[in-house]
Amino acid sequence: MKIYTKTGDTGKTGLFGGKRVSKDDLRIEAYGTIDELNGLLGIAVSKMLSERIKKDIVLIQNELFNLGADLATPLDENKIKISIPRISDTDITRLEKLIDNYQKELPELRVFILPGGLEGSSILHLSRTVCRRAERRIVELSNTESIGEAVLKYINRLSDLLFVLARFENYSNNHPEVEWKSIN
Repeated sequence: MKIYTKTGDTGKTGLFGGKRVSKDDLRIEAYGTIDELNGLLGIAVSKMLSERIKKDIVLIQNELFNLGADLATPLDENKIKISIPRISDTDITRLEKLIDNYQKELPELRVFILPGGLEGSSILHLSRTVCRRAERRIVELSNTESIGEAVLKYINRLSDLLFVLARFENYSNNHPEVEWKSIN
């Protein structure tokens, strides 16, 4: 199979189910931002010191492929002959458990911190901001199309988890967090 199909040469792309839409469609923007996040997490994995975080991020990367497929498939699409994985409450609960498990090992956060620290942590902080942008695109899409309730919950939890993972990468490697100080 060739990597190029030439079907997108006019600025249109296909959703699962066959519907063609403009490449600047909100749905494409939403799952395109998820794809960007997934690529950034791939960089994060290559820079992580913590094997534990690497393992969890690879699982999240697989879920992000599911999320992309979910967003690429309108809920009312009945013509699909293949099973499309959808984000579910089980996925959300798993993220919440990860957040709780990592957070109980971290010191309580009483101040705002600056994004940064070790290279892996810094990339996770950047990943969190891309995740928040994906969330904004998904919210925008949900204002015009039905996407299911779990998608927004999942992406919101994921940004929280990325923040906690960034902190954990620094903490577990004895790298201090930098507190935000208001400059007047």
